Amino acid sequence: MAQGSEVPVAPVTTTVSLGRLQRLPVRRLIQIVLAIIIIAFVAIGSYKTLTLPPEDRYSASTWKAFVISGVALGGIYALVALGYTLVYGVLRMINFAHGEVMMMGCFVSFFFAEAYAESGFLNRSPFVALAIIFAIAMVASCCIAMLLERVAYRPLRSAPRLVPLITAVGASLFLQNTALGFFGPETQAYPVPDILGGDKTWTVLGITMARIQVVVIVTAVLAVIGLTLFISRTKVGKSIRAVAEDREIASLMGIDVDRAILITFAIGGLLAGVAAVQFGMTFGQVNFHIGFSLGIAAFTASVLGGIGSIRGAALGGLILGLLYSVGPALLFTGFHIPAPFQLQDVITFSVLVLVLIFRPGGILGSGEQEKV
Repeated sequence: MAQGSEVPVAPVTTTVSLGRLQRLPVRRLIQIVLAIIIIAFVAIGSYKTLTLPPEDRYSASTWKAFVISGVALGGIYALVALGYTLVYGVLRMINFAHGEVMMMGCFVSFFFAEAYAESGFLNRSPFVALAIIFAIAMVASCCIAMLLERVAYRPLRSAPRLVPLITAVGASLFLQNTALGFFGPETQAYPVPDILGGDKTWTVLGITMARIQVVVIVTAVLAVIGLTLFISRTKVGKSIRAVAEDREIASLMGIDVDRAILITFAIGGLLAGVAAVQFGMTFGQVNFHIGFSLGIAAFTASVLGGIGSIRGAALGGLILGLLYSVGPALLFTGFHIPAPFQLQDVITFSVLVLVLIFRPGGILGSGEQEKV
């Protein structure tokens, strides 16, 4: 052998034998067991509820009322969820203050609605009064959303993701406490015009519904269709989609990134303003805390449907609204749980946890792919 030549050495391969338990897909097994438990609970609870004695059982008309109420509530969730999904689609950020944006719009419009009700203008000219109330709520929510973007989020746009998230939580608490300081802790009764009162109904496709529920459902459908067309057909919408795809390339192509992001927040604020008036008239109340609970529910709806997807936000809002309205009666009544409707928030958080476990991308989502 020549001096200095190298002798090739075969790589040493170490074979590690895994035990049977180590080879098992533990995460998958946990998901399967959890899914079996959930399915069993839903099946048993539904069966026990539907087979209660006739005197303890909900009537068919009551179930129909639950479903209609759930669809209407889902429409409100969808309007707020669209704001979450738009901002996430563009900035990859969860704007946890969006529920409070809706709450502030509800409060601002409340004072005008109360003044119109006391003067009789709300019932004397309901269409004009409602148009003004909706416009005021939309402008108020839109201005607050744009102010948040300009003051709280824009300076942190290049910061790590955790920083804007913490800022959003801080902005949410700031708006809550601002409303508490200015408007007080009391729950205010939101005025409703007589033409949309609880005893006034319309029959649509053979289904009798309260008029305010019809307004909510129709408005939500129109908002989803209009937003979809705006994003896909208009020049501004296409610029928003370009910024959502790649901000740097969009900027090089001559798109004003700051303007596109500001418009995104403005659109979310406008939709939140519409949801604010509808929430106030549907539930007849407003207080400083409604933004938190409704914001969590709308965020859950956007995650359920696929955050970043407009259609996903609408679908998630509909499903969550139905679960929120029908779920407690269907799942808990058979177990004779007292006050089952006090557990509605349990359903909301349970849905959020389950979606994150089984399908983090949501029903219409697929990971990080852009949907806007």
